[in-house]
Amino acid sequence: MVTMNIVKRVMLSLGVFGIFIIYSWVIRERQPEINPMTATAQNTYLSNANRGRVGTLKETTASKYKNGNYTGQAYNAFYGNIQVSTTVADGKITDVQFLQYPDTHETSVYINQQAMPFLRQEAVKAQSSNVNMISGATFTSQAFKQSLADTLLQAHA
Repeated sequence: MVTMNIVKRVMLSLGVFGIFIIYSWVIRERQPEINPMTATAQNTYLSNANRGRVGTLKETTASKYKNGNYTGQAYNAFYGNIQVSTTVADGKITDVQFLQYPDTHETSVYINQQAMPFLRQEAVKAQSSNVNMISGATFTSQAFKQSLADTLLQAHA
């Protein structure tokens, strides 16, 4: 009788452990669903703080910005928020700093360490929020573009 109870407990424990392993695997493999902005939405997006000031996000490299430091809103990058600050000197973007970025998951930290320097470089090169997306860092790239666009709306001359 005692042996039968031990066998039942072991089987129950193995069953619970197996369910946990399967659940963990399914959650890890599941891709998050974030709706990317369409081209139309990108061109007509307005920051709540700047509603009515500037009609579009579409800047040109010929546009000039007001000198100063500008902070964008924080945007969800699924595993955390992205928020940037843009420095403008002589009417051009000279630097972009990350104020917030996902840093709670090991994978997020690794991805962001790889993506952030490229995103910064792209923003300075493009002189707009129209930067190339980083493969493997899609959510980070989308949130970066949105926060950068907020700063450029503020800096738009």
